[in-house]
Amino acid sequence: MGLDPGLAATGIAVVEGAGMTVARYSYGTIRTEAKAPLPERLNAIFEEISTILARVSPDAMLLEDVFFLPKYPKSGISLGQVTGVLMLAGHRAMIPVHAIAVREVKQILTGNGNAGKRQLEATVRRRLDHPEPISPSHASDALALALVGLYRVGSAPVRAGAGL
Repeated sequence: MGLDPGLAATGIAVVEGAGMTVARYSYGTIRTEAKAPLPERLNAIFEEISTILARVSPDAMLLEDVFFLPKYPKSGISLGQVTGVLMLAGHRAMIPVHAIAVREVKQILTGNGNAGKRQLEATVRRRLDHPEPISPSHASDALALALVGLYRVGSAPVRAGAGL
């Protein structure tokens, strides 16, 4: 499972297969209401991801590692809060949780750690043989993380009903 943390929208993706071959995938987002209090938004993310983890039971979770831009320090703080909630949900579900830098994901999938969002999305689409653009970008980023998870963590047999 790949997770792209975000307070407004957290991208989620599940990829199943073996080695470099993807047998099945699904993706989506968890959205929160901007006007809701922070604890309520974090709780909504925690509850939704916990429900999905119980249903899907992935072999591992890969999350985009927390980063912040000096220009937007508050965004980095909220990213850290969401990441903490996601890690806690994974831990409680007894699923190994791994954080990975976005540059590393881009390097693995595109061969360029500085690839842009469009290049990464196009690469993910090609690898999945997905005909149309993957939207929103949080879901595409989560699929990229899930692919890296499949390639790195290993493979497991495809389980029926494991989609989001």
